[in-house]
This record gives sequence, structure tokens and C-alpha cells, in this order.
Amino acid sequence: MTTSERPSGSVDPKLLEILVCPLTKAPLEYDAERQELISRAAKLAYPIRDGIPIMLPEEARPLE
Repeated sequence: MTTSERPSGSVDPKLLEILVCPLTKAPLEYDAERQELISRAAKLAYPIRDGIPIMLPEEARPLE
């Protein structure tokens, strides 16, 4: 599947397979509804903007 075939705002599944939390190196969960990558280990949610994961801890939202 090419970028143009994916819905806008979606993330490449192959990219999701290789991304890990920059703090814990733990795997991430994709939350399509909120457009976030969830790190349960760090209790952070990294935003996805325009299909690009923002993997900066200072940009992440703390999980409740």
C-alpha cells in the first residue's frame, strides 16, 4: 500500500512495527481514534500529527 492509498492522517503499519517509546524502548500501541501512540511502560501518549508520530517526551500527554 502506498502513502496515497492510505486514508489521510493514518500511519504506515510498517512504521508502527519499528517504533518504540524513546524513554523505555517498549512497544507502542496505536490509538486510531485519538491519533496517538501509547506507551504503557512510560504512561505517555505520543501525538500523531498529519500522519507523523511526534516521538518527543515533552510533546507527549501523560496517561491517567
